[in-house]
Amino acid sequence: MAAVVRYSQGLVFALALATAASAADENVSPHADFTAREITQQLFKAKPGERVDYAGRDLTYLDLSGLDFKQARLSRSDLYGVDFTGSDLKGADMSYARLDRAVLIRADMSGANLRGSTIFRPTVYSDMQNSPADAPRFAGANLSGVRVQADLSGADFRGADLTYADLSPLEDRPGQGTLVTLARNVLKSCDFSGATLRHANLTRSVLMFSSLVGADLTGALLVEADLSKVDFSGANLSGADVTGADFDSANLAGVKGLDTVKGLDRAINLDKAFR
Repeated sequence: MAAVVRYSQGLVFALALATAASAADENVSPHADFTAREITQQLFKAKPGERVDYAGRDLTYLDLSGLDFKQARLSRSDLYGVDFTGSDLKGADMSYARLDRAVLIRADMSGANLRGSTIFRPTVYSDMQNSPADAPRFAGANLSGVRVQADLSGADFRGADLTYADLSPLEDRPGQGTLVTLARNVLKSCDFSGATLRHANLTRSVLMFSSLVGADLTGALLVEADLSKVDFSGANLSGADVTGADFDSANLAGVKGLDTVKGLDRAINLDKAFR
């Protein structure tokens, strides 16, 4: 019994050390450069066409929910843990920003520049129901080179640029480097209509029920992705790799470049797809 207690205590201690190490690796500053009140006042006072500049600033953990950012400059800013619930970030420059652990419930980033940013483990839903109404909007946004680990089911990516976006797992096996990682990015029922996903890495992503109508997936990696019931009608899959991907009930009508797709002979349930 004593040995079991010692083992349990040792396990708890090891987990505590791992958690502390993970937190240290994320390198979050304890103090933001502004208060939420200061930012609220600055945005309120901004004149039409004036873009408030927070580029390169530390805004970690601030509650900035419901604010209209008026296309503010947030490039290379640290937005770790920021609450953007219901915020208007349309057209904002958030390139190379860190949005890890941010709250993105109903955040509107349509037309925003998120090039090279990271979005790791954000809060996307207000409850356990994962309502699509809570999902953020990225329509027309520049998400080229973005790195994501998240459940973004129901998100709007219509016409967005996801060239070289990396939505593959952070680790080969969840838990290797951190205690909380996802085995797959979950993108169920997302709208990628007309989006550009050239050379995007969607390895193991769950895209069930999503719309990729007219999307450009040239050279994209869809290895072991769940593509069941995905609508690919009119999409361009030239040179894409679908090795091990599940095409159960997917719509492949009018797909371009299907003869150049890699790994099609090793895809799953391809016979159940519609053409």
